[in-house]
Amino acid sequence: MRPIQPIETLRQFGLKPPRILTVAITDACNLVCNHCWVEAGGLKVPTHVPERLLERMITEFAALGGEGLRVTGGEPLCHPAWLNILRFSRTAGLRTLILQTNGMLFTDEQVSALQELDFPGLSIEISLDGATALTHDLVRGAGAFAGTLNGILKLVQEGLAGRISLFMTEMRHNLGDIPALLEFAESMGIGSFVSGALVRCGRASDGNSMVPPDSDQYLRLLDYYDSNVRFRELYRKIGTIAAIEWRTDNSVSHEGCSFIENPYITPSGRIYPCLLCHTDEYSLTGVYEKGLAATLIEGAPLWSSLHRISRDRTDALSECRDCPGMPCCAGGCMGRAWGSCGNFFAADDRCEVRRTIYQNRQLC
Repeated sequence: MRPIQPIETLRQFGLKPPRILTVAITDACNLVCNHCWVEAGGLKVPTHVPERLLERMITEFAALGGEGLRVTGGEPLCHPAWLNILRFSRTAGLRTLILQTNGMLFTDEQVSALQELDFPGLSIEISLDGATALTHDLVRGAGAFAGTLNGILKLVQEGLAGRISLFMTEMRHNLGDIPALLEFAESMGIGSFVSGALVRCGRASDGNSMVPPDSDQYLRLLDYYDSNVRFRELYRKIGTIAAIEWRTDNSVSHEGCSFIENPYITPSGRIYPCLLCHTDEYSLTGVYEKGLAATLIEGAPLWSSLHRISRDRTDALSECRDCPGMPCCAGGCMGRAWGSCGNFFAADDRCEVRRTIYQNRQLC
């Protein structure tokens, strides 16, 4: 019988049940990227979550009505059983399965095995932070661009291009590469291109050269979208870029974040209520020992208080009071606010850019 107590408990506390579970199956990585939020890789002894614990977690999540699993790291391909984990997830009854990878470690045999999964819900999200080695390797190290392209080509040759989603972290040095990356994706038959702005935390908080784009760069990108028919067509076909969506999105936010819909579990077994909200005060440890259902019941009161903060923060933010985008934005992402400045009652780190875009939208 499907367990219902955890779901009922979450709803009693005003929370929605988990839909997409993100599991970092290892903190090992073949790279030491300059912008890594979780600071994976390096010389530390790696932690691989045992395969049996992952299978138990996936089974329990599916029994709770979970819809999708995101497998990440570190670099998940560093886990010796990553392919077995995907195979098991395929049979667990989940609708979607997302593999987040830098794409460098694929072998021909592994790519063939991915093709044999024959799972319509499979998405292979590959990080590509530039259209050339000059921009990509500035973030990920010498040779990373060539290695990622090699992995992409293996997937394309095996007929998996449509399963690939390229993901670029928007930074000051690479935002101008977006048109070329869309052209590349189109030429390969790749299914989608998505980008998201850098968060100044993890290794990116150390004062290195990894910084977010400024408002003028985003305005130039929007001007290019308006003026270039080819770019606009490609974007509408396969692209998702927040800055472009902000200008056309008129939806109104009423609830704030609904925590635990998208929980994140670290290799050590710490669960955060949101993929982007990494605050230890609102996390729980020992999820693999306790089980997911028991952890959700334990965490419901804690995450309910976080949910209240999310609803209240818009009224507390001075930045929101005269912003034309306040009904849509509602103060931005509080996880990003915490990650970039350690304060839930602060505007998130994209506030200035959004305000500029919203004001520009009014003038159009």
